[in-house]
Amino acid sequence: MKLPERLPASRLLVVIVVILLAMTAVAIASTVVSLNALSDARARSVDQVEPAARRASDLNRALLDEETGLRGFVLTAEEDFLQPYFDGRTEELKAADDVRALVGDVNGRVGRIEETARQWRSQYAEPTIIGIRLSGPVITPAQETDRGKVLFDQLRSEVAALQADIGGLGRTARDDLSHASNVVLWLVIGMGVLLVAVIAGLSLLLHRLLIAPLSKLAEQVRQVASGEFDHEIDAHGPLETVMLGEDVNAMRRRIVQELATLDAATVELQRSNSELEQFAYVASHDLQEPLRKVASFCQLLQRRYGNKLDERADQYIEFAVDGAKRMQVLINDLLAFSRVGRITRERTMIDLGELVGQVVDSFSERVEETGANIVVGDLPSVRGEASLLSAVFQNLISNALKFKGPSDPVVTIDAERDGELWKFSVRDNGIGIEPEYADRIFVIFQRLHPKDAYPGTGIGLAMCRKIVEYHGGTIWLKTDVDSGTTFEFTLPVAPEDATEELVEVTA
Repeated sequence: MKLPERLPASRLLVVIVVILLAMTAVAIASTVVSLNALSDARARSVDQVEPAARRASDLNRALLDEETGLRGFVLTAEEDFLQPYFDGRTEELKAADDVRALVGDVNGRVGRIEETARQWRSQYAEPTIIGIRLSGPVITPAQETDRGKVLFDQLRSEVAALQADIGGLGRTARDDLSHASNVVLWLVIGMGVLLVAVIAGLSLLLHRLLIAPLSKLAEQVRQVASGEFDHEIDAHGPLETVMLGEDVNAMRRRIVQELATLDAATVELQRSNSELEQFAYVASHDLQEPLRKVASFCQLLQRRYGNKLDERADQYIEFAVDGAKRMQVLINDLLAFSRVGRITRERTMIDLGELVGQVVDSFSERVEETGANIVVGDLPSVRGEASLLSAVFQNLISNALKFKGPSDPVVTIDAERDGELWKFSVRDNGIGIEPEYADRIFVIFQRLHPKDAYPGTGIGLAMCRKIVEYHGGTIWLKTDVDSGTTFEFTLPVAPEDATEELVEVTA
């Protein structure tokens, strides 16, 4: 069975189709032959034997009419009594021809009947008619009467034998018809059984040669797709299946190579990120002390000599103090950014409604200044680090108040369940952000406005993304809004909430 397994599936299908067509042709041919035999037997019985039997009966009546007419003429010498004799003679000849045309000269009996009838007429009937016409009714000599009776009895005997022979032909024809009917019946039954057997056999063959190899290949491909990239695929079956298995193997090897390269790159990237985070942490931490000293002495100069120097000196000192303060803010933000994920604390269940309430309270002065309205919906509890999640809402609310429009700020915070995630939304009616900047705003130190227009370091949204991703979620800018700005982010549903929901559904 190795050879068929290496054949292309298309060739296997062609072979199967050829087999089915050949079987169909044989079945049709056999059925046609059997139906022709059945039709011939029916025609033989209905169109030949039965009409021949009727004509044989007509022949017998014609002979009887001849004998009856002759007898009446003998008794009366009236010509009218000869009419059945002449009519019978015409019908006799015609009936004999019909019988011969339908079934042939059955055992030579039609010929003997015609010959015997001619003898009866020539040796008895015709002389008797002539004699009576010449001399009138007379008593026919006994020897002539006996001679006529013998000939007519012989004629009757031949007719009876002919009818018996035709009856035998009828039985034979009926037997042939019955046989042909049985042949057609059994042929149909046999073809049906054979067709079912062939279809079942071809189905098993197709399953063994096509379906089973494909199922096995699919199972092995699923193993590879599930992560077992070292699993070597062993494909059998038609050529297409084997080639598909080889292609999947080639793809698997390529994936293994790419994964090896990717793993190496990931390790290198992790090392680089770790070193970069370490550098940012150390740099920001170590810069705080000298910067604090610079800022302190600049402020000291401003307080002590602010009114003793000229205007330009005061301006320079003001620039130094402002720069030092902004540098302190930048370093503090950078230090906070580098700490996300480095310094891990135990994650606890946090009531975000309470946490956001505290964040909103911390903006009370700014809310009063701007006339803002902060609407907080029903927020769930999640598992995480309170300080980090608090920073997310602080940054988003701060941006909403900072980048306000001409009307009083309105900030709306709400959440909804989305499968295994909570989706949070922070909307405002501020100046908005163009959709083309949707990715740029989450990059550290990226600003869309000059630093003189709006204060800030450009780290806030980058920190929000880092915190959200650290908690297993994602954050994005919603771009299909008519006005204002809408930030959305997700956080995983706490296992406790998932268990409670499962219990409620089960109940």
